[in-house]
Amino acid sequence: QVQLVESGGGLVQAGGSLRLSCKASGRTFSSFAMGWFRQAPGKEREFVAAISWSGDSTRYRDSVKGRFTISRDNDENTVYLQMNSLKPEDTAVYFCAGGLSSGLLLLAKLYDYWGRGTQVTVSS
Repeated sequence: QVQLVESGGGLVQAGGSLRLSCKASGRTFSSFAMGWFRQAPGKEREFVAAISWSGDSTRYRDSVKGRFTISRDNDENTVYLQMNSLKPEDTAVYFCAGGLSSGLLLLAKLYDYWGRGTQVTVSS
């Protein structure tokens, strides 16, 4: 089993920045591809960013490209999401997810483990 715990969410004004962290415990973190998803009220959960187990490959949804950066520290069993130039439409609960894969995982159904989420609210 793998436990994922997100932190770093909060309230920020438009144009501001937040850094989300996801700490993993349990199985070998470096074996997992990791991703961030988000879900706004009344909307489906959507993909935000993904990173391979090595950190060499990343992928982003179009609306966050150039503003968000996903990274990982396998020694610290932690994946990060640096979010800059935040917009009100980025408001959502952000979830960390992990899945056994040597590549990138872009679909929620491919992930095996999920955190409980952290709220990000961007005011206009």
